[in-house]
Amino acid sequence: MAGLKAGKWTYTEEELERMFEEADRRGKESLKTEIQAREARYDRKTGRLVIELKNGATFIVPCDLIQGLRDADPKDIAAVELGPRGASLHWEKLDQDFTVGGLVRGIFGTKKWMAELERSRSRVKSKAKAAARENGTSGGRPRKAVAQASSTARRSRKAA
Repeated sequence: MAGLKAGKWTYTEEELERMFEEADRRGKESLKTEIQAREARYDRKTGRLVIELKNGATFIVPCDLIQGLRDADPKDIAAVELGPRGASLHWEKLDQDFTVGGLVRGIFGTKKWMAELERSRSRVKSKAKAAARENGTSGGRPRKAVAQASSTARRSRKAA
């Protein structure tokens, strides 16, 4: 019996049938656990993407975090479309696609994009962080080495 050629591989009819059935089974299984959206919309007032999931939960993410949406025109962001089964989001004009599951898990772009988000997050200047820095420059809590030295000096004065 002659095999069917697929690229550089040759398969029998039985092998192809078995592979098809396995792929079909895995696809049906993943449909049971795949995160799917019922609706996705852009909230212009807050600059956030609102995703209503089929399970009743709502996921909201600032568009500034999503690669390709940060500097996009709000009109273009609002043109978000749901993909098949609600498993993905697509922006035609922006040429952007994301899986709903990826967004929910906090994957807002490529590895490089995510690394840049992490770096920029560590540079955030909150009032508390600014106050802590200011406190540190004007005395504040002594460093451990300084605290240990003064503690040792106090103990030796008491002993004398």
